[in-house]
Amino acid sequence: MNNFVFQNPTKLIFGEGQIARLAKELPRDKKILVTFGGGSVKANGVYDQVVEALKGFDYLEFWGIEPNPKVETLRKAVEICKAEGIGFLLAVGGGSTLDGTKLIAAAAVIEQDAWELVCNPKVYGGTLPFASVITLPATGSEMNRGAVISNVATGEKYAFYNTFPTFSILDPTTTFSLPPFQVACGLADTFVHVMEQYLTTTGISPLMDRWAEGVLQTVVEVAPKVRENQNDYDAMATYMLSATMGLNGFIAMGVPQDWATHMIGHEITALCGTTHGQTLVIVLPGVMNEMREQKSSKIVQFGERVWGITEGTTDERIDRTIAATEEFFRSLGLATRLSELGIGEDVVEEIVRRFRERGTLLGERANVDYAIVERVLRQRM
Repeated sequence: MNNFVFQNPTKLIFGEGQIARLAKELPRDKKILVTFGGGSVKANGVYDQVVEALKGFDYLEFWGIEPNPKVETLRKAVEICKAEGIGFLLAVGGGSTLDGTKLIAAAAVIEQDAWELVCNPKVYGGTLPFASVITLPATGSEMNRGAVISNVATGEKYAFYNTFPTFSILDPTTTFSLPPFQVACGLADTFVHVMEQYLTTTGISPLMDRWAEGVLQTVVEVAPKVRENQNDYDAMATYMLSATMGLNGFIAMGVPQDWATHMIGHEITALCGTTHGQTLVIVLPGVMNEMREQKSSKIVQFGERVWGITEGTTDERIDRTIAATEEFFRSLGLATRLSELGIGEDVVEEIVRRFRERGTLLGERANVDYAIVERVLRQRM
């Protein structure tokens, strides 16, 4: 096992009716900016619960943070924070709302532009404190430091790291009215988050392997229940907590991580606007196949422990494991090929050009170069 330092200070407040606890958790001596995405929180009753809990607080509202949050929108919120003396931020909505809020909180305390902060970690100069009410399980942003920010002007999408939310409230009933496609993408996103931390090599940490496999098995087991009935509280609670546990650092202690699938997927989203979880299910089988020799022992272990594949040669087991993984994604109702989304050769060529010009090397061994990225994408046409 590799050396590591682990700390996760986020307070997780989970369960039905817990949004009312905002009144106890938020600071009364600071002006608060409450950030939102679209209008779904008004349709599902979350907005009314938040407003009720905020009675007596000094707060402003900022609306319009998009899926794949755009720096162009976030700059407007940064200006509000500086002009109004905001001292605390509360994100209400999905992971994208919280991702955007993480950048707002950090950009509000520096002079440089928000996009410069995304591109250059040295610009980071601290952050305003922030918290969240999460209504769409997927990103795990409610209990980690990460965010992903898009720039429309440049057609880029990059990860950004701030600090952890002070607290996050998760009420599974807020997920009941989500569009099925968003739920499917959330399940897929959770699954691939775990795979990025798990599918590297065997023998590093048996404990992390079992924890990761437990989350993967749980997502596979709960997915059909969620797809059948989104009003099933226990199923949605399991899905919601799985998304959090999949990317809060608990399964990453002392193990190498990959993240090639995500880096390639970000480029597809930046160029085509494709939903993040949808891009991941297209790319992952290609990465698994292209890196099958390097990852063979872990793919075989994954196939045995998650899909029950125990017979055949190593190559046969790998083939069946990749096929089972893709079939799971298709069972969620998601496309698994670029052509199914109308994404063609021009997009592949542009993504390859970007990786070639940047000299970016991906994967746990930093050996996935632009040529491998090209082969992965061409497999997924």
